[in-house]
Amino acid sequence: MLYLYQAFRELVLENVFKFYKNIPVVNDLSFAIAPGEIFALLGPNGAGKSTTIRMLTTLTKPSQGHLEVAGYDVVKQPIQAKQSIGVVLQQTSVDGDLSVWENMELHGRLHHIANPQRQRLINQWLEYVELADRRDDLVKTLSGGMKRRLQIARALLHRPQILFLDEPTVGLDPQTRRRLWEIIRDLNKQGMTMLLTTHYMDEVEYLCGAFEGTRPGRIGIMDSGKLITLGTLQQLRSAHGEGLVMKQLGIAEAGNDSARRWEYLFFPSLEEANTYLNQQPDKTGMMVRSSNLEDIFVELTGRQLD
Repeated sequence: MLYLYQAFRELVLENVFKFYKNIPVVNDLSFAIAPGEIFALLGPNGAGKSTTIRMLTTLTKPSQGHLEVAGYDVVKQPIQAKQSIGVVLQQTSVDGDLSVWENMELHGRLHHIANPQRQRLINQWLEYVELADRRDDLVKTLSGGMKRRLQIARALLHRPQILFLDEPTVGLDPQTRRRLWEIIRDLNKQGMTMLLTTHYMDEVEYLCGAFEGTRPGRIGIMDSGKLITLGTLQQLRSAHGEGLVMKQLGIAEAGNDSARRWEYLFFPSLEEANTYLNQQPDKTGMMVRSSNLEDIFVELTGRQLD
């Protein structure tokens, strides 16, 4: 599936390795992202996601392999690659002692955006993320959600081709998370290419789902530095099973392992899962439902996201 969009590739990793003390934290990683695609990169802690993002955003060099962003070799052309990307980090990276407008102004000057275009773009993006009325407020007076929206506006100011979103809604309340989801989906609808990392399965299902006639985003799951599966949510469900039978295990079966309180049996369809359940003489502690992304993640990695 690496070359699913071979003719048009905005971001490319080919046989990428990253070693720390001779240990591969990224191990022969290959995938490509098409222009306008939203791609979610998932994995448990230590899977290699953050290192992959650091390599793609020029913060660390690969030990081996080829990385390309917006047509630029990340190692040989880091300046051009950085000019083509916007990054929204999990950590708050805006300056709390500057105003909203001053943060945007500083970013615009660092990217050598000349006036009056710079002022027009600042106004445009502050309006887009609903912070125009807070332009003169110090950032340290903003809520967590407002700071994250400011980070998105700042990342978009220099009109990047690719937007990296690293845990964009972590620590935010449900209402604020939903508003950020709407912003992210709208940007993707406008054609923005995105690479997303998150620990929220519902976030991935929402952002990578097909909507308003657009193609669904793809999901890559990493573990131990390797890409272990890749596809749309529907492709992953079709490959691993769309129907699920859950059976509650007794104390003798589960022991002290809380993660094994339930046994999961995947079936190609919900109907086949129901057929299996109906054939059981004792249905105590058993139930049927449609599989979801978290079920597939746990099945593949043997653990839940922390």
